[in-house]
Amino acid sequence: MEDKQLAAMIDHTVLKPDAKEEDIRKLCEEAKEYGFATVCVNPCYVPMAKHLLQDSNVGITTVIGFPLGANTITTKTSEAQEAIENGATEVDMVINIGALKDKKHDYVRDEIKAVVHTVNKRAVVKVIIETSLLTDEEKEKACLLAKEAGADFVKTSTGFSGGGATKADIELMRRTVGETMGVKASGGVRTRQDAEALVKAGANRIGASASVAIIKGEKSNSSY
Repeated sequence: MEDKQLAAMIDHTVLKPDAKEEDIRKLCEEAKEYGFATVCVNPCYVPMAKHLLQDSNVGITTVIGFPLGANTITTKTSEAQEAIENGATEVDMVINIGALKDKKHDYVRDEIKAVVHTVNKRAVVKVIIETSLLTDEEKEKACLLAKEAGADFVKTSTGFSGGGATKADIELMRRTVGETMGVKASGGVRTRQDAEALVKAGANRIGASASVAIIKGEKSNSSY
């Protein structure tokens, strides 16, 4: 896979709690230099990213209900609304994982649908299902609920729950949603080999903080 082709599939990410403005500036400069699809930042940095990327084609991803997914539906929709107003072009929302495990499927579908409705096609909606905490049956159900709710992507992980993207999970997710939805692999993608294997398994977006190392063919110790 060519460098530009792979870079255009990557959300260049800084979500660590101690991220500073200089980290966001560096992230945005790298995104422009390498041609990454988006930068992925916490909501407070969306306005800054919008300013730094205003003369580029790089999109802005932010996170909703992150990283636990346990916020109320009202909070998640408010976060999504503010994110769009501040310049986000993509929102990655975490589902209520406990509700899914309690088989409260209507609730999970409704919260995804509420965010999709709030965004109203002004941005791409990706649904983080946190695969490391789910059984295969729960992963399949979460993917189907996201599809039924009208989301654009399903995504593996926050990177904060002890597990990340695996080839097996990407294959399961792609099999479940078919070709009409996107599948994003995130968490623990540290090398070009990792990224290309996940793309081959069915991912069409990669979330990584090791993006530059991935494109250069180097190894990173990044956790996300």
